Amino acid sequence: MTTLARRPAAFDPEKDGLTRDALTVLQPGFPGTTAPDWLLRRLGEGLASVGLFGRNIASPAQLAALTAQLRAERDDVLVAIDEEGGDVTRLEVRTGSSFPGNHALGAIDDVQLTREVAYELGHRLRVCGVNLNWAPSADVNSNPANPVIGVRSFGADPELVARHTAAYVTGLQTAGVAACTKHFPGHGDTSVDSHHALPRIDASRSVVLDRELAPFRAAIEAGTRAIMSAHILIPSLDPDRPATLSHPVLTDLLRGELGYTGLIVTDGMEMQAIAGTYGIERGSVLAIAAGADAICVGGGLADDETVRSLRDALVNAVRTGELPEERLADAAERVRTLSRWTASAPQSSDTAPTDVGLTAARRAVKATHPEPYEPLREPPYVAAFTPVANFAVGNETPWGVAAELVRLLPGTRTGTFTGENAGHAALTEAGPNRIVAVVRDEHRHPWMSAALDTLLSARPDTIVVEMGVPQASRRGALHLATHGAARVCGQAAAEFIAGE
Repeated sequence: MTTLARRPAAFDPEKDGLTRDALTVLQPGFPGTTAPDWLLRRLGEGLASVGLFGRNIASPAQLAALTAQLRAERDDVLVAIDEEGGDVTRLEVRTGSSFPGNHALGAIDDVQLTREVAYELGHRLRVCGVNLNWAPSADVNSNPANPVIGVRSFGADPELVARHTAAYVTGLQTAGVAACTKHFPGHGDTSVDSHHALPRIDASRSVVLDRELAPFRAAIEAGTRAIMSAHILIPSLDPDRPATLSHPVLTDLLRGELGYTGLIVTDGMEMQAIAGTYGIERGSVLAIAAGADAICVGGGLADDETVRSLRDALVNAVRTGELPEERLADAAERVRTLSRWTASAPQSSDTAPTDVGLTAARRAVKATHPEPYEPLREPPYVAAFTPVANFAVGNETPWGVAAELVRLLPGTRTGTFTGENAGHAALTEAGPNRIVAVVRDEHRHPWMSAALDTLLSARPDTIVVEMGVPQASRRGALHLATHGAARVCGQAAAEFIAGE
């Protein structure tokens, strides 16, 4: 006699508490600048969170209308966004951010300024109806070859990162927006981008506890309402599973040893570190079982089919005994707890935007020159040596100093170069004009260093602007390190070049 596998019984989303809990723990994205019908329907069935990306935002007024549309369906919905400021911006994805990123703030090392920047950013989010920010990055950028963190980190010193992480959390939450400190237990010592593959950190447990966890301890002490897990394998903590799927990391370490009681959110489950190894359905079940409370998905996958498949995977895992129902219920309740906090969080006053971001960007510029610098008076040629974009940053967001130099020095010309012949091509295009060479993480790109060698050999009066991590040696008639590529960082550098 053949025994057929029993199919799960049909369920009614309106009546089934288990199904509502499964929807509650999801944080999906969606396409478009208005909410699709399927998303509104899922909010009515129990979905409690949505994630916003650059594709969802056209203007502050449009964003406010979108979040109002979501709240008309569910007034306590968590509206999350990946708004770090600096290189990673969603509010200003097509113009560049009004705020410098973490590395610039770390270079200044003024915790009060970091708090003020985070408060102003949080205020702008809250006015638009966003109440959960997947920020700040608390990663200690200890590996100079890191392809995905870099200027998203406050720096390479754990104590500096810790104090600025705490200040950022405080500023953001004072504005009424929940902070989601990331990427636990620390993504700074990786040389692989988890968007593309599974990174591995072979540091000892003592190194991880002392170096990587210092900022997270500070964030917890500052009251961070959420923490995001990293898709990284750290064998000294768990030799078998990446942190997002690891009970020893999320439950034993984060909950147990660090005493954290808030929401644990996964990084995007469609990232290849998980999707390419476990799959998003299986990975989501394992993540909740390991101690995560919310499943972030939607940076690349954003449709009703994805939401339905994840909901069903969680429900079926409970019904087959793979996922304890109490664990799913606990995760859903943590989501609801955060929703209640955002509803009662202090509202920032409705004041006009400040220039604190530009002020910080100007303070972050570090200039090196062998003699007193004479500002440019004639329009230069700006040669931007452009690497492949960090996946978290994307290609949409403009960067550099050319736009501002065109304003300050009309007649400025510009070109973008990459590859082995970049330096020679820039020399040809520049002609007789003074050259401003703009680079980003020169130390990680040999072709970029070679291009600068070519330029400086032929034109030693070339000005160099480093808009990534300033790890390479300073050179050029003037070397400016902006510690980030936000719009205001480019503006600050251009002002210095033109003597404004």
